[in-house]
Amino acid sequence: MKVVREETLPIREKADIVRIRQQVRAWTGELGFGLVEQTKMITAASELARNTLDHGAGGHVEIRDLSDGERRGLRLVFADEGPGIADLQIALQDGYTTGTGMGLGLSGAKRLVNDFEIESEPGQGTTVTITRWLT
Repeated sequence: MKVVREETLPIREKADIVRIRQQVRAWTGELGFGLVEQTKMITAASELARNTLDHGAGGHVEIRDLSDGERRGLRLVFADEGPGIADLQIALQDGYTTGTGMGLGLSGAKRLVNDFEIESEPGQGTTVTITRWLT
């Protein structure tokens, strides 16, 4: 798999979430994603950026344009150095929340993309990688 281009954006304040949504919209448009696929990726990015800010005390996202043979896709890697997630199985269940939200951020983002990976260690932070391939 080849990374065609890459950009890293900080997640330090609420305005960064808007900036990330705008960049993901631009990248998915340039890659030729349809409106539904664009909306799914933008929604997942927004949820994960908010989680990075609210639960991970900030971090960054890496946006990657991928080429895998004849396939093209967009990968987003959200990383923070926050408190981490003690139990990933519970955290990925619909309705689980440590805040005031509906508990659909991680599980919802997972449903909106083709590939979803999460790594987290208590006290070490969390990395969530999502990929959506052109169909």
